[in-house]
Amino acid sequence: MGKRVVLIVLDSVGIGAAEDSCFYGDEGCNTLRHVAESGGIHLPTMGSLGLGHLEHLPGVEPMEAPRGSYGKMVEQSKGKDTTTGHWELMGVILEHPFPTYPNGFPADLIKEFEARIGRKTLGNIVASGTEIIQQLGQQHVDTGFPIVYTSADSVFQIAAHEEVISLDELYHMCRLARALLQGEHGVGRVIARPFIGTAGKFIRTPNRHDFSLEPPPNILDSIIAAGQKVVGVGKIKDIFAGRGVSESYPTRNNEDGMDRILRVMREDFSGLVFANLVDFDQLYGHRNDVDGYREALEEFDAWLPQLLESMGAEDVLMITADHGCDPTTIGTDHTREMVPLLVWGPGVRAGVDLGRRDSFADAGQTIAEYLEVPVSIAAGRSFWPLIRG
Repeated sequence: MGKRVVLIVLDSVGIGAAEDSCFYGDEGCNTLRHVAESGGIHLPTMGSLGLGHLEHLPGVEPMEAPRGSYGKMVEQSKGKDTTTGHWELMGVILEHPFPTYPNGFPADLIKEFEARIGRKTLGNIVASGTEIIQQLGQQHVDTGFPIVYTSADSVFQIAAHEEVISLDELYHMCRLARALLQGEHGVGRVIARPFIGTAGKFIRTPNRHDFSLEPPPNILDSIIAAGQKVVGVGKIKDIFAGRGVSESYPTRNNEDGMDRILRVMREDFSGLVFANLVDFDQLYGHRNDVDGYREALEEFDAWLPQLLESMGAEDVLMITADHGCDPTTIGTDHTREMVPLLVWGPGVRAGVDLGRRDSFADAGQTIAEYLEVPVSIAAGRSFWPLIRG
């Protein structure tokens, strides 16, 4: 078995407002600290890796001799969405944010989309996904018109009842929207948001599917070109539009994702396991569910020893995030935050303070250097020399 890196993105688990958070209306946000302050938090495994050295977290004390290395990373790209954060981890820096639509999409764009799908649409507003299906779900059932909505993120979301518009048809509509939304209107993601149920009791299903823009060349491409594997767990393949991913395992929730990571680790290969655990963001951050967020973090931490025990002599673990989504804020949108960085492996030096890294891309450059993969991506600076055993 060759060298492997396991990169786990705890979706939205930010660790403090970025210096430019004022430009996003996110001053004072701190997802991890505010969740911990809501009643304390029990994270002994991440604490042992050095988490308590990054921030004052009630219930997570700094360890005298942490067994991992630790730091924070600052996002250089403009924006605070999932696609931007993940792309930067792999060396893509966005100078301009993806377009957003606080007043809904332009009428001519919606008209063109309706012409392509052959039916009218409902909505075209900024809305919470759980709320809009309660507001417009019955009208959708009665008319067969899909619900189009957006958020503070760069997304074009299409909601439809699975018994009114089949999943195949909904995904086809999303592909038509993705083809339309290019250039000036090149949103980061088109998202299928299927739901089921009856009026007043509509609920979203796990059959969500994201259709991202294709990223520019990035470190995933370099890993593949070097003859190694990139195994995506969760929505990684969607985020990178299939580019640079040799195997993909979509997941229903965090538990499913954690189980899949363990199963992948039993295989014999060299390369990267790139996983996204989405429940923190999707189920708790966007719904201001502080208790649920805390419990999900504690469940991940309780599972983590299984992963550490499964790792071989040349395996390296990195735990980080892609943005924040502070559930204690008034709004339900992502927050512009730094992200934590925890690194562990049998051959990794323990107790190294990696400091404040200038870009998420430092993670990708470190992965490439450890895997001995040549890259032409300039963004980011490897911290492997600091932690090499």
